[in-house]
Amino acid sequence: MFDKEYDVIVVGAGHAGSEAAAAAANLGCSTLLITMNLQNIAQMSCNPAMGGIAKGQIVREIDALGGYSGIVSDRTAIQFKMLNKSKGPAMWSPRVQSDRMRFAEEWRLLLEGTPNVDFYQEMVSGLIVENDEIRGVKTSLGIEVRAKAVVLTNGTFLNGLIHIGEKQFGGGRAGERAATGITEQLIDFGFDSGRMKTGTPPRVDGRSLDYSKMIEQPGDDHPEKFSYTDLTKPLKEQRSCYMTYTSNEVHDLLREGFDRSPMFNGRIKSIGPRYCPSIEDKINRFADKDRHQLFVEPEGWNTVEVYVNGFSTSLPEDVQFKALRSVVGFENVKFFRPGYAIEYDYFPPTQLTHTLETKLVSGLFFAGQINGTTGYEEAASQGLMAGMNAALKVKEQESFILKRSEAYIGVLIDDLITKGTEEPYRMFTSRAEYRTLLRQDNADFRLTPKAHKIGLASDDRMKRMEDKEKKSSAFVQFFKDTSVSPEEANPVLEANNSSLINQSGKMFKLFSRPQIALEDIKHFKKVSEYIQEHNLDKEVLEQAEIQVKYSGYIEKEKNNADKLNRLEDIKIPKDFDYTKLKSLSFEACEKMSKIKPATISQASRISGVSPSDISVLLVYMGR
Repeated sequence: MFDKEYDVIVVGAGHAGSEAAAAAANLGCSTLLITMNLQNIAQMSCNPAMGGIAKGQIVREIDALGGYSGIVSDRTAIQFKMLNKSKGPAMWSPRVQSDRMRFAEEWRLLLEGTPNVDFYQEMVSGLIVENDEIRGVKTSLGIEVRAKAVVLTNGTFLNGLIHIGEKQFGGGRAGERAATGITEQLIDFGFDSGRMKTGTPPRVDGRSLDYSKMIEQPGDDHPEKFSYTDLTKPLKEQRSCYMTYTSNEVHDLLREGFDRSPMFNGRIKSIGPRYCPSIEDKINRFADKDRHQLFVEPEGWNTVEVYVNGFSTSLPEDVQFKALRSVVGFENVKFFRPGYAIEYDYFPPTQLTHTLETKLVSGLFFAGQINGTTGYEEAASQGLMAGMNAALKVKEQESFILKRSEAYIGVLIDDLITKGTEEPYRMFTSRAEYRTLLRQDNADFRLTPKAHKIGLASDDRMKRMEDKEKKSSAFVQFFKDTSVSPEEANPVLEANNSSLINQSGKMFKLFSRPQIALEDIKHFKKVSEYIQEHNLDKEVLEQAEIQVKYSGYIEKEKNNADKLNRLEDIKIPKDFDYTKLKSLSFEACEKMSKIKPATISQASRISGVSPSDISVLLVYMGR
């Protein structure tokens, strides 16, 4: 049936698998995408949205590298919001509400239109490994497919177990069976595995809700988009979300079911996501709060199905229903399906290298929830990186690794393989030391040249990025070179409660003031003429404003990053014997022997490795 050997096989077609297959194929590798159900490619298993705090930055990074998540998100969005606009630009995070059905359809169409991608629907039940090297996969029908590299993106399907109250049954998500065989084989190869939990709220019939009792949450007045390309356009019309609250009455009704809750009666033993707790966990942990927010999110343009964000639960369905009917606006609610929790196997990511290749089996890569992460965006970024590196390995080219100072994706992967995770890992802006550098607005400057160099980002992407960079840099230089008189400047300064000037000065200095925005600067004749003459768009104007206003912070962070990157350049040999360094602490020796850090910088981030241990390493290496 399969008479050819593929370059890359991707197992699973969620967000990680879809990006992995696209990346490998676009780098010229023959790629087979195997999934248990081709109707569910890139399924949004949980909330119908992409982006958000730190996650929006990741989607823009995926797009800047030539991935598809940003394009799909733009094409299937029903609402756009730029979060944290009241804070500095390092915190701005784009988010879209998505049309769930259209999202999956658009991903499938994009993949079907990508040369080098083949598809097959079946469960992969095992791997073919010879001499610690991957050679292909085996399916549940006994079919063997050979490949030079394999990327596992199994999501929540590995021995997945769904819980609703006292009921539990095998499944990878609602209505779909679990995947078996792979975990057991990997353990035989010497891999460590663990269990994690995640959950999802009920889906309800929007026709049964009373939105007049809720608080409307519209999209932005001037919506933007994720993709840096012109393949997408900002939304012209949007659908609103709504907000309502739980109450003490709702909490009391939920508590009545706690004795039947798998979370509290010991049936669920694994750890769930700390930052997305279930409703029963929230009212148990935050007993002093008399209400919690619920976001009522439409699932698409034309469906009446609604996602109840904030009401994730594994309580019995009758308890869920009774409690939700006591929420304002939900008095007559009808369920499409109840919420549930799911437990699944994952593999501690300290067993991987920075390329997401496993240390034990050459050519085998892991991406997504199999690595202990949670979230579509985190999964998609890992899929992209694993797909790229699998292709580069097949082509015998240098691997593609992003540093912590270069991308949120670099922070994510470094955190996973250096520190590991015992609970579902979610990205936050606070995890990045260099978030002033890693903004959503400059992901193309940071990453498109790197992706273009290896052939993933197109010539058109590169040209657009260079044009934007050239125009924004020239505009910043214009402010440095152009003076403004007190007669022209003072009316603007006075209107914004900013101290007046008594002699001419450079516009850059005035524009740097926190009270003065670009809209104020546009009042100066020279500025408005420059903008018109050079036909500057919103992206260029925003980029120039950020570079002027935050130049001091950006420069300081760049210097800090450069210092750290010097340690990044000091490589540690793969087979280094830490036991011969007698001055190393026992814990540092044990941890570094297990994780095998590639550089001094990575070693310094391992939990339990102290600055004195790093000094010992540096002395030994003649530094």
